[in-house]
Amino acid sequence: YLLKEQRLLFILVGILIGSTFFIIQPSLSHLSTSSEPHSSIPRSYNALNHESLSKLSSYNDKDVSFRVNGVTGRVPVGVGRKRMRIVVTGGAGFVGSHLVDKLIKRGDDVIVIDNFFTGRKENVKHHFGNPRFELIRHDVVEPILLEVDQIYHLACPASPVHYKYNPVKTIKTNVMGTLNILGLAKRIGAKFLLTSTSEVYGDPLEHPQKETYWGHVNPIGVRSCYDEGKRTAETLTMEYHRGANVEVRIARIFNTYGPHMCLDDGRVVSNFVAQAIRKQPRTVYGDGKQTHSFQFVSDLVDGLVALMEGEHIGPFNLGNPGEFTMLELAGVVKEVIDPSATIEFKANTADDPHKRKPDISKAKELLNWEPKISLQEGLPLMVNDFRNRILNEDEGKGN
Repeated sequence: YLLKEQRLLFILVGILIGSTFFIIQPSLSHLSTSSEPHSSIPRSYNALNHESLSKLSSYNDKDVSFRVNGVTGRVPVGVGRKRMRIVVTGGAGFVGSHLVDKLIKRGDDVIVIDNFFTGRKENVKHHFGNPRFELIRHDVVEPILLEVDQIYHLACPASPVHYKYNPVKTIKTNVMGTLNILGLAKRIGAKFLLTSTSEVYGDPLEHPQKETYWGHVNPIGVRSCYDEGKRTAETLTMEYHRGANVEVRIARIFNTYGPHMCLDDGRVVSNFVAQAIRKQPRTVYGDGKQTHSFQFVSDLVDGLVALMEGEHIGPFNLGNPGEFTMLELAGVVKEVIDPSATIEFKANTADDPHKRKPDISKAKELLNWEPKISLQEGLPLMVNDFRNRILNEDEGKGN
């Protein structure tokens, strides 16, 4: 068989060619190495020991020089951290837009989902044209298919004026919307963060409120569409974690203020600021002795990111433990905006909590987070934004 059709000849030629390659190849490698004594990077990543890699991975924002086995090289930008693809539901809203700013700034790809019930395109328009930013007009009550690494689920009207406008839709957003986004996280293996609320504590009998407190909530009141909706969203989140191994995080957000708030959303800080700028009396409901805590939005965003990147599920209280009565808040607004402002008292709204103050010791210990900006520092930043928008004819003529 070998002697027929010159098969033996072809076999011998093949052996000769193979032998020649294995004889010559080491010589070529030696010549190549000696001709490039200062190669920009090592030929083998195996030359980088564990200690070298650990040092390199700590640099994200600039090129890093290193030297291994006498060879000098540079690590390109961003090698220490994977660029994430992140969805922010409600990302055109007050808190969501500030979160998007932070994620884009650190180099992530961000997809915003918003139905613009309370969100505004103006809050994110400065990202239009950025290839790492996408905006989708969509209601989370309907399913959506995406491929992402992380999901920040913020979609839900959060002010009394807005969540009472259509209570059934508020419940559907909290329940069906959260189900849809959790289902998405399950299908694609994404990490999921739920922004819950201090309203899950209702009108609390414990002060300040710890995460272990189960709350004191009216299940049939005018605020229950939001309060109980968020409580159900927390339940769904934990059941997806326990039953489907979805990696989840839960944040309970306390009163937050800052730029991009809706001008007339019924929340006390935005009400006071808008009324003072418009030279209207500030409306105080009840006797004004109810207490609330107010955190600036940038502190909250830092807390949300710390929670998402951390190892703990939660829930975590994210708020500023500084406590003010409504009359004290009115005094701060008067001092910052209009010394001649007056107060108008009205009957209190139903189920309005009398005291609200977070215990943030858990977040301090496990997330290394606490708010940094005081009310006196943050309020002027909000006032500048509100003044510019109120003076704009299109938005300011509402009142």
